[in-house]
Amino acid sequence: MNKTEITTALSRKGLGEQSWWVEQWMELINSYRYKKRLERAWGYAREGNVTSIRFEGRRVHARVQGTEEKPYKVKLWLDVLDDEDWNYVIDALAKKAKWSAQLLAGVMPKDIEDAFATTGKRLFPFNLQEVKSECSCPDQANPCKHISAIYFLMGDQFKEDPFILFQLRGKDRNTLLSDLVEKRLLLNQDNKEATKNSKNTSSIRNYAYQNNIMSSPDLWWKYKSALDDELVVITPSTEETTGPSIAGALPFASNPKFPESQNTFIRDLVSYSQVQAQKAMLNAMAIKT
Repeated sequence: MNKTEITTALSRKGLGEQSWWVEQWMELINSYRYKKRLERAWGYAREGNVTSIRFEGRRVHARVQGTEEKPYKVKLWLDVLDDEDWNYVIDALAKKAKWSAQLLAGVMPKDIEDAFATTGKRLFPFNLQEVKSECSCPDQANPCKHISAIYFLMGDQFKEDPFILFQLRGKDRNTLLSDLVEKRLLLNQDNKEATKNSKNTSSIRNYAYQNNIMSSPDLWWKYKSALDDELVVITPSTEETTGPSIAGALPFASNPKFPESQNTFIRDLVSYSQVQAQKAMLNAMAIKT
């Protein structure tokens, strides 16, 4: 079973600068009408009362220290899309190059819900009633302050990993991106085949086309219409390789006083290259963050 540990306390700065998908999640939380309970939950999230929080499959499991000696057990989940719905979503995502490129770059497209509209489902919950949760505390209200503390921490985690929502809907990051890349390859093959077949469907059209071009060679170098941005697909490499791994061992001088210095340098170099690669991709797609 897939298990993932995530942060169990907010920083002193709270959520800080927020991406649009974090803001949307926070709007969902702030729509809760019991503001005092939210204030207590915010305190729990800030003060370390959440002792553990992790994914187990498609659910979030957490323990929150309340007034009792033992922490309360909290569970949180969303309705999962079935395989048929996900097939429609993947098809929609793959057909729009910008969506594919943004997701592969780790960015949540602002119009992502359009891809889910074909199923009649949503990625983001419409209201808190769509977020299913349980807590072992005696409070009959749902969400209680312990559950709400997990909501805040989920918002903090969304800032780092927008794919959490996909996982809660039944498709983890690796599977989603793998399915997306596979579908893009199939679409490209279909488009090439369609293009190939279209060249043989009408000899009259081909003749007219050839005569038009051949009589005006300068037309070879002109394209007056605006290019469709969906004709260009910008994606990162799907291979699990980095510059340092391709280059092989680097001839660093060793120092017995700092035995981990070489490994630390390589990790920092890989991390830096990943950040720069993502910035380059976002600049190429002209996406403002």
